[in-house]
Amino acid sequence: MPGLIIKPRSRIFHGHEWVYSSEIQKTFGNPEPGDLVSLKDFKDRPLGVAIYNPNSQIVARRISRRKQKLDEEFFARRLGQALAYRDSLPIAKDLRRLVWSESDGLPGVIVDQYGEHLVLQTTTLAMDQRKDLIVAALVELLSPKSITLRNDSSMRKPEGLEDEIRMIHGEQPEPFTVSHNGSVFEIDPANGQKTGLYLDIMESYERIAKLASGKKVLDVFCNQGGFSLACGLAGAESITAVDISEDATAATAQNAELTGVKVNTITANAFSFLRQHDETYDLIILDPPSFTRNKKTVKDAMRGYKEIHLRALSMLNPSGILATFCCSHHATRELFLDSVKEAAVDGKRTLRLIDSHTQRLDHPIIATLPETEYLKGFTFQLAPNR
Repeated sequence: MPGLIIKPRSRIFHGHEWVYSSEIQKTFGNPEPGDLVSLKDFKDRPLGVAIYNPNSQIVARRISRRKQKLDEEFFARRLGQALAYRDSLPIAKDLRRLVWSESDGLPGVIVDQYGEHLVLQTTTLAMDQRKDLIVAALVELLSPKSITLRNDSSMRKPEGLEDEIRMIHGEQPEPFTVSHNGSVFEIDPANGQKTGLYLDIMESYERIAKLASGKKVLDVFCNQGGFSLACGLAGAESITAVDISEDATAATAQNAELTGVKVNTITANAFSFLRQHDETYDLIILDPPSFTRNKKTVKDAMRGYKEIHLRALSMLNPSGILATFCCSHHATRELFLDSVKEAAVDGKRTLRLIDSHTQRLDHPIIATLPETEYLKGFTFQLAPNR
């Protein structure tokens, strides 16, 4: 098998699974893009096997410390292990992430389940080349009615992959509904946002909603209205949902009607809305898309987070609650929390931390792979001025 010799002190010796081009001492055996390669240290000791793409900044992604083949048996075993883990979790079996990339030993593979329908993404070259094997294993394990290939992720570009959306198993379903703790969402796997819903944050909907009874709620960056629906079911006095996307506010309005709650939707740039809006609220929720996708723009992103926090704090009523979330890996929990602290100082507000949030357990975090942890959030209550 062709392979790579890894330089001393590379991250793989500290438990990480990635090899960057700067960490390769030597390439042997003329591997082709998408091949499986062996990894060895500088003393010729085996480190396992990895998928290979010399055109990516991440040249190799280890899939095992032992010899493997990327064949039917491999995918059936790994997907079976991923399914067994999800089956052990106290979450709905018809609304969950089945595969989360490196966290499940399948770098670049994402599979979401919406009842009898699955959505698949392949964001690495090797897995994209073998997507038929992945589909065959999913069909064998779950017998889904359909599998939608939703390959429109920005993560494909560094791997040299083009965007692609198509049915890869079964027939394209008409838009259908799914329920989550009483909230009803319309799903259109081929045409909706992302793979359908933001499954990673759904556990936080009810935790925030428990604080919403009788309150005037503002849901900024509402997407499909998950927080708004949950707050409506929990007895919020009023709910205003804001998003720059007309599709998102239309989806929120549609989901609110399906759920049987009243939500006032506003299509607007969130920054402009927070700057210009002069109403006050008892509960404000901020759940923006990622403000940064690389280390170079982290400082700019933190300025953006600080601004929305500063504006939101000025709109809170006494004893009001701010729930804020960040979905960028590069903006660490500490940096994100600092942006709230700085906004509180500038706004002369005192905040009590009453809850913290992370991604749901079907998006598992690997201790030695910090990239598998990306979602973080905090809930604060405005303390009396002192």
